Amino acid sequence: MSEHSANPSATAATGRSRAVKAVIPAAGLATRFLPATKAVPKELLPVVDRPVLQYIVEEAAQAGLTDVLLITGRGKTSMVDHFDRRPDLEARLENKPEMLEAVRRPSELAEIYTCRQPEQLGLGHAIGYAESHVGDQPFAVLLGDEFVKMDEPLLPAMLELQARTGGVVLAFFEVDPADTKRYGIASVEPAEPEFNDIADIVKVTGMVEKPKPEDAPSNLAVLGRYVLPGRIFDAIRRTEPGSGGEIQLTDAMELLRTEGVPVHAIVYRGTRYDTGMPLGYLQTVVQIAAEREDLGAEFRKWLAEFVNRGDETVTSAILDGVRNASGGSNT
Repeated sequence: MSEHSANPSATAATGRSRAVKAVIPAAGLATRFLPATKAVPKELLPVVDRPVLQYIVEEAAQAGLTDVLLITGRGKTSMVDHFDRRPDLEARLENKPEMLEAVRRPSELAEIYTCRQPEQLGLGHAIGYAESHVGDQPFAVLLGDEFVKMDEPLLPAMLELQARTGGVVLAFFEVDPADTKRYGIASVEPAEPEFNDIADIVKVTGMVEKPKPEDAPSNLAVLGRYVLPGRIFDAIRRTEPGSGGEIQLTDAMELLRTEGVPVHAIVYRGTRYDTGMPLGYLQTVVQIAAEREDLGAEFRKWLAEFVNRGDETVTSAILDGVRNASGGSNT
């Protein structure tokens, strides 16, 4: 563990630096989960037997981002502890190799670094604290309450696109038009043809925060993944407080866009898990438990029996949701 890294960046075939570091803002108070989060960080709430934050670090590591900076706050040192070694515990598990491997795995995923955000004044404000760690190189931002299915990765394509454009790369997912009022929604146009080999890509022409369905420019909502150029830090410094009196990352990215920095996005159609609110967290736990090889069959059987004690219609809806999740629908 450290608070500084000197890892060199990789260079893409274009000659531009390719992002090799990830930043995870995780300093929030998680008021939606109180009182559980009074002493336990929301990022460490378990999804079956792994905390949310471990799924996110695993997603970063799978994409080759093994230098991870956690932006933390007061009372959140246990997040760093989770990725540290526990020799005393490991010694007690010497005769239980599967459990020993599970305990060691977090410390082997990535190099974890930390930075304290003394006040929570917006996502842009939090990202600004990463400048001394990242420097002027591109980097990825992974919000601490969303992750995607490991066999449906998103970050590799985002990293490739950013290395080619040198600009801002976002990720979107499609929502029901009636739900646009819950998300940041993008206005887009077709991307340049030379990027068609990467993924389903659009060029971003603007973003609107939580528009009414009749005012929404599209049904593409912002997913909590960004790959940003190092010049974002200067834009953050020049960004005035916006929504909620906070320094918003969206405003800083929009400032870069108006200054000619290209902004693109990948439309993600894989499985996205959103643990930012209690309902989404519970849905994530149920879906992942239902898909586990060691738990899934028995858990699905119990779940059907439990719900069937009440309303068969509800049982059918739950089972349909589990089947859809296994087929790749969004949470």
